Parts: sequence; structure tokens; C-alpha cells
Amino acid sequence: MSFRGAGGLALQGSVISAADAPPGRPGVVLVHGAGTGTPREKLLGEAVEFARQGLSALIYDKRSEGYSRYSRSYVQLADDAAGAVEVLRRQPGVDPAKVGVWGLSEGGWVAPLAATRSDGVAFVVVVGGNALQPLRQQTWAVAAGLRKAGVGGSLVERAEPTMYRVIADGGLFPEPYYDAEATLAKVRQPVLAIWGVHDLLTPPVETPPIFARALESGGNRRYTFRFFDGDHAAHRTPDGGVTRLPELASGYPELVGSWVRDATAGRAPVARVSGPDPVQADDSVGVPPTAWWESAPVQAIVLVLLVAGFLSCPAVAVARRLRRRRPGAGARVGGAAVVSGAGLVVTVGGLAYAFTVFMQGGKLASPGPMLGDRPVLWLLLQVLAVVTAVATVLTALARRRVTDRGARLRAAVLVATGALFVPWAFYWGLLMP
Repeated sequence: MSFRGAGGLALQGSVISAADAPPGRPGVVLVHGAGTGTPREKLLGEAVEFARQGLSALIYDKRSEGYSRYSRSYVQLADDAAGAVEVLRRQPGVDPAKVGVWGLSEGGWVAPLAATRSDGVAFVVVVGGNALQPLRQQTWAVAAGLRKAGVGGSLVERAEPTMYRVIADGGLFPEPYYDAEATLAKVRQPVLAIWGVHDLLTPPVETPPIFARALESGGNRRYTFRFFDGDHAAHRTPDGGVTRLPELASGYPELVGSWVRDATAGRAPVARVSGPDPVQADDSVGVPPTAWWESAPVQAIVLVLLVAGFLSCPAVAVARRLRRRRPGAGARVGGAAVVSGAGLVVTVGGLAYAFTVFMQGGKLASPGPMLGDRPVLWLLLQVLAVVTAVATVLTALARRRVTDRGARLRAAVLVATGALFVPWAFYWGLLMP
């Protein structure tokens, strides 16, 4: 089947119902988590289980147009879901007054928003939903994954949040400061929120109280919170949330079926919370916008200056060699080669390594070989950062004894670059414990 999403985009979907489904049954639209063009089959397992509970479930292929890793709109996604709701309400056997939305992960931001933008939404179900700002959630998830891998120190405490703040400032992190609480405060429909106690992508201890506070601030106490022994998607997991098995947590689909029937019959439970206690090793921390000197444009300028400065010495050396010229007496400056080489490796390698590790996501972080709680590569980069700082001082001292004007100028450029490098390396955690 086909329906129109935001902007008139044609989306393809399927309705899953039991062969013996009774007429006048409730319906639910399933909203994907993050990912570009996610096929509807990704949620087929949930759809089949919900159909067995007497619901008609609509699953659809997620849009790729207007959606990418670095650009997306929750309003657009919410309007896609609202379009699916209207189609499901017209399906034979479905009671149009009993159709709601179900959202997983990112869909936990989208589904409540769809409920505020469509009069056809009768209820809201979220799984692994988050009431934090997306940037704060992501930094928590990646930091939690690094800590789970045994990482401590400046890589996780300093470099990781700094990287995400700069990425967001550069416009490469979509919807970084989306206000989920403000949206939840506008939801008037009954809400069922489900979390796996081993959730490694959404803070399972912090999030539910924020959900409750936001809903109640809008006068909505028709909410049910339930914790299951499962992962982020409330699937079974054999290793504390790292691996997701195909099976849903025991009792999860049955709860959805019974709760939807009660909610659409006007019997939604009031402020009910149940299930095992969730596990969350560390609290999330605020990720404020960057100051001007931390902004992406300033960081880009500093990066260019550092790379150009550190390359200046070898570039001149190569040029002289091509001209078959050798430096004259007193033209060599002690420490210059070390500043140039080590500084360049740390500047480029530090950002490349950090970006690679952080972009792997949260629960499957792979920092490489470890020495204690430090990744060996990060530790080596930190050592080279110290070497660069020390060599900069030695180069500044040695420059006084050099008589060759060109060598003195090149040394001055390297010293200035090293002086810029030191605060930059502190900012990124390369000169921090």
C-alpha cells in the first residue's frame, strides 16, 4: 500500500493483522528508530506480535529523502507517521477512533510529536524513548559505551563531549537541542512508555521521571511506565544490552495488547509504574552550545593553522632538496623536527582517532588495545602531545643561537604553532590526564 507523508512524499507500507482479527479492532502505526530508508521489515517482528494481540499494525519504509545522518526533521517524520495513521484509520476492520502510534528510540521523539499534530492519534506507545535533548542522549550513550569497554580519563571525559558539541555547532548533528519535554507536555492521549532495564542508548533511570514530569505538567496523568528485562528495544539480550536477540521481552507484546484495549475503551491506567529496576552506571551531563572560541568555524581555522604551521618545516626542507640546496652553517634549529613531526601526528591523528571511535556509537564502542583504562593509541597521542609541548620550548631556546635568517623565521613559525597547539591540546583532552 502507498500513502503520502510530509511534503507529499509517497511512502510504502504494509498492514499486518491476524487472519481471524475481529472487526472494530484497534490499530497502531510503528515508527522506526534512527536510520536512513529503514525498510518496514525491520519492525515486522513487533508488528506480528502486536497482530497476535488483536491489533492491526502498519509498518512502512522510512524516508531517505530529506533524512540523513547529518540532516533530519522530527516534524517531517511526525507528519509521515500522521499520514500513516490516516491510512490505517481507513482500513477495513479497524476502528478509526482507536488508532495510535508506537515509536522506537528516535521514534520515541517522533511519536509524541505526531500525537500533538494529528487529531487521529488515540494513544501513544514509546519504547526506549528519550526525554533528554538528542545531543545529551548521544553523548551519554557513547560515553556509556566507552566506559563499558573499560575506557576512562580524558578521552571519555573531555574529548567525547567536546567532539559532539563542535559537530552540533557545525550543523552536522540533526536536531541537537530538540525539546522533548515541551512536546510531551502537549500530549493529551494516554501514553505507554516501555524501557529495557539494560538500555545502553537511553538513560533508563533518568528518563522516566522526566517523562512523568513533562506529561503531568500538561495535566496528563494517563500514563503507564513498564520496565522489562531487555535491551534498548525491549528485546531479549544475553549480555546486558550489547546483543539484541530477535525475541521480544517476555510479556511485552501482551502488555501492549491489553493496554491498548483498555486505553481505547477509556480505561487507561493512571500514573502506573512497574517492572524490575533499570540499570544505569553513570548519569548524563548537560552539553551546552559552544562559546564563540569553541565554535566549529574557530576550530576549523585553528586546525588549518596547526597543520600548516607544523608542515612548514618539512615543506621548506623538501623545496630546498628539490633545488639541491643545503642549509648553511647555523641554519638547523634543535627540536624543530620534533615539533613538526609530533605536532602534526597529534593534531591529525588525535581528531581522526576520536572521531572514528565516537562515530561507532554507544554500546559497541571499540577503542582498540587498552593499557589500564586508556586506549593505547590515545595514550601514545597524549605522550606525543607532551613531547610537542616540550620540544616547542626547546626550539624557542635554540632559535636564539641560530644566525641564518631563514632558519630563524621557520623556527619562529614552529614556536608560534606550538604555542597555539598547547591550549588546543588541553581543550581536546590530549594534555589532560
